[in-house]
Amino acid sequence: MRKVFPTVCALLLVSGLAAASPTTTSRAQATSTRAQQKSEIRQSANPTLVGELTRELNATPQQAEGAAGALFHYAQSKLAPPDWQAVAKAVPGMNGLLSAAEANQSAKNTFKNAVGFSTLADVGQTFQKLGLTPDKVEEAVPVLVSYVKKNGGAHAGQLLANALK
Repeated sequence: MRKVFPTVCALLLVSGLAAASPTTTSRAQATSTRAQQKSEIRQSANPTLVGELTRELNATPQQAEGAAGALFHYAQSKLAPPDWQAVAKAVPGMNGLLSAAEANQSAKNTFKNAVGFSTLADVGQTFQKLGLTPDKVEEAVPVLVSYVKKNGGAHAGQLLANALK
């Protein structure tokens, strides 16, 4: 009996009957997806902020980058130029984040008139075009404010918080 078991196992492996279980396959796919997301985050305009948004919003790196860009566009339209500069200075890669939202084909029309954002609900429509639900705006705002506060100081964080109300 002891000699039969290794022989049966060898036959199963050779015949492919002992293929990876669905659980093993799904774990491998999840690991591959996470590795791809980490790579995309590293290549984003601001890997730290995009990584935080990706986790908080349960979004792809592209969605997180576009969401940040949309909210920053909105804030820019609400702030006086010197105040916007204080916020923008706190965010490395700001131009890339702003461009990421504009680059999304389905969101392009919204950004032709960035000044057309009159409320955060308007930003929610852009989130929908990015494949996110509008309620994710409320989840993204504290992440952005916290990031700006940490990197640009309390004043810059407060300016952004006021603009995103």
